[in-house]
Amino acid sequence: MKVRTRFAPSPTGQLHIGGLRTALYAYLFARQNGGDFILRLEDTDRVRLVEDAAQVIYDTLKAAGLQYDEGPDIGGPSGPYVQSERKDLYRKYAEELVEKGAAYYCFCTPERLDALREEARAKGEQFKYDKCCAKLSPEEVRDNLEAGMPYVIRQNVPTEGATSYNDLIYGEVSVPNADMEDNVLLKSDGYPTYNLANVVDDHLMGITHVIRGQEYLSSTPKYNLLYDALGWEKPQYIHLPPVMRDKQNKLSKRHGDASYQDFAGRGYLPQAIVNYIALLGWAPPDEEILSLDELAEQFDLSSVSRSPAIFDEDKLRWMNGEYIRRLPKEEFIALARPYFESSLDDPDTYDLALLADMIQPRLETLDQIPEKTAFISRLPEFDPELYRHKKMKVTPEGALGYLRAARPVLEGLAEFTVPYVHDAMMKLVEQLGIKNGQLLYPLRIALTNTAVTPGGGIETAVLLGPEETMRRINLAIENLADYAEKQGA
Repeated sequence: MKVRTRFAPSPTGQLHIGGLRTALYAYLFARQNGGDFILRLEDTDRVRLVEDAAQVIYDTLKAAGLQYDEGPDIGGPSGPYVQSERKDLYRKYAEELVEKGAAYYCFCTPERLDALREEARAKGEQFKYDKCCAKLSPEEVRDNLEAGMPYVIRQNVPTEGATSYNDLIYGEVSVPNADMEDNVLLKSDGYPTYNLANVVDDHLMGITHVIRGQEYLSSTPKYNLLYDALGWEKPQYIHLPPVMRDKQNKLSKRHGDASYQDFAGRGYLPQAIVNYIALLGWAPPDEEILSLDELAEQFDLSSVSRSPAIFDEDKLRWMNGEYIRRLPKEEFIALARPYFESSLDDPDTYDLALLADMIQPRLETLDQIPEKTAFISRLPEFDPELYRHKKMKVTPEGALGYLRAARPVLEGLAEFTVPYVHDAMMKLVEQLGIKNGQLLYPLRIALTNTAVTPGGGIETAVLLGPEETMRRINLAIENLADYAEKQGA
């Protein structure tokens, strides 16, 4: 049988990291086995729906490179792929379950259910529906339906024995039937709950392997009872360990943890995010930095850990920096342009290829660009202490002399390019009998008024151009001369 996996998120907001990892593992497993990867939107929780959240899911999967073979926006032979558009199907199967005794109509009012919950709370017990309506006679059920009484359809879980299944990661899982509740399958508004909809959809869409979070590990026996009642073959199950913020807390969008969109907005590359989350619960045999195709080749379900994975943003940031450095220059410039535009008055007046050479090796995230390039358009205030460098034996007074020596040399250059500026400065270093840094360090400070910059003095001078370079050098000489005079006084 052809492998078919699915990713079935609820369109309730941005796609969080744990959800994206589930999608990634389902995608990798399908691709590795020559199968299909399906996207399905589970939107039956109408209260939590967020407008445009479906588009966020489409855009995120596309950006991450997780191309699905069937889905709401591209169609397919098993559609529709949005649960709210499959409403009549669920009623049909819910009523079939009632006929087979695997479910029943429940007419309990919200007030009665609230009273039962309060009673359980007072006893310190977990609420569990008491099967009251399961005891109604067929005549009572018929009379209630004919009278138009509101109802739900509940699963009729056996009270004895246990239900077991084999999970491909966690092994044998067995849950006593007495521990399971008669959950609602079809709500009073006609919408199914997850308990029914996921079973019906997975069967009708031919899903062979259900890949989802560990939180469903203990509830899967309830779903298997429905498969058995309907006479359907059960899929194989793959439950994934949780992604944790720390040892005690799971990552959760409800608690404000960063989503894929948050990281992308902060200058993380999709390839780096996907690569990193692949490692949350699985370790490749050799190299950690892998393309999506390489992940699909190497992904091994048997190597997925049962232990929770802790999300380490420091490692993601390191990996993102590696991806940034490996970008072709033209691609880097294209990705960096929005950030250049936020910090440079007019990026196209600068040699962006030179700026890329200066800044690309020094970035971990793209959103560091504005801070690292702010000095280009707006020279920070003069600070004489920036010119003091003990290791290079540079002082503000010494820097003044070096800049005065460099000024006429730079003014007299026939070409203002990196080779010309470099050769001129090296020749001056030799004439002055000093070390390279004793000249280039104060040159860089004069041009940036910043302690840490993406490039050295030579590259920065060429980037700024001769006019701006000389303006800043003259300003630095004037400020240093005033400072020296005050110090002498």
